[in-house]
Amino acid sequence: MSLNVGQEIVAMLPRLRRYALALCRSSVQADDLVQAACVRALASAGSWQPGTRFDAWIFRIMRNHWIDGLRRVRTEGHTEDVDEHQTLVGENGETRVMEKLVLMDVRRAIDALPPEQRDVLILVCVEDMAYQEAAEVLGVPIGTVMSRLSRARKRIQDLTSAA
Repeated sequence: MSLNVGQEIVAMLPRLRRYALALCRSSVQADDLVQAACVRALASAGSWQPGTRFDAWIFRIMRNHWIDGLRRVRTEGHTEDVDEHQTLVGENGETRVMEKLVLMDVRRAIDALPPEQRDVLILVCVEDMAYQEAAEVLGVPIGTVMSRLSRARKRIQDLTSAA
């Protein structure tokens, strides 16, 4: 294992967990997915090409592991709702409540997206990847990324403006 890869993995842990939560919708499963992706990344550290985007490489490892797991087990059983574990810090004013309601609407809209659109949205809008990088992680052409992202944004706008 290259020390550089180990350091990169440690630096990526918060982003890996955030992406894992988006994939799994369960904090327990997300933690397991992050751990498995880190183990796989360490085991295949020699395949990472220095000078390329490390985050795209490890996100692809994580996504492939997630897909492999879905293929093995069609249903996972009980999952935890991430919203049940979040708490508001600060004042309990009307503004805070309204902001939380808007966020809940957006969250529901994102959850309602087809998985392929949700994956693109998370990689491009949350993880700040370029379209080409997201295309590489997902293994699809860049035009597909652009199309899925456009449809995802339109769907979220339709669902949240109707509320």
